Amino acid sequence: MRKLTGLWRGPVFWARIVQTALLCVVTVVMLGANKSPFERIGHQLICTCGCGQILLECNHVGCTYSTQEIAELHAQLDAGASETAIQHFFVAKYGPTVLSAPLRGGFDNAAWIVPMVVFLLATIGTFAVVWMWKRRALRLAGGIGNVVAIAEPSIPQDAALRDRIRRETEY
Repeated sequence: MRKLTGLWRGPVFWARIVQTALLCVVTVVMLGANKSPFERIGHQLICTCGCGQILLECNHVGCTYSTQEIAELHAQLDAGASETAIQHFFVAKYGPTVLSAPLRGGFDNAAWIVPMVVFLLATIGTFAVVWMWKRRALRLAGGIGNVVAIAEPSIPQDAALRDRIRRETEY
């Protein structure tokens, strides 16, 4: 029987890890590789009829807004405008709410950064509070490290009070 503790250190293990990582990266990169510019930009815009759906997926019967905006998108693409120029055209005409995600740059970076920073700070703060509570509880209980020593009552009134609590909380 082979020793299992040394298996993870071998070159075969690391080769498989690298292969798996490369496969994941290639898969993620190729997810949107075959989309046309029309589909890519059309899925970055919101229909302005008030439905809140992606422009190319607005399914309201007789929605004149989506047909007009899709025609404008085709006209912009036929004119040879870049994706950024088309996005700026729609923002100038319909306002920033036409974008499904804010543009990167300037103050819009806050829309990308602030939620992540708040999440990270909340997570770190939660761990810090739990860690402090645990240390405080161990210190108050007289524990050393992860071992909590059971403290004997130092005052006779404490022992009497604990016995009374124990009797009153029994079923």
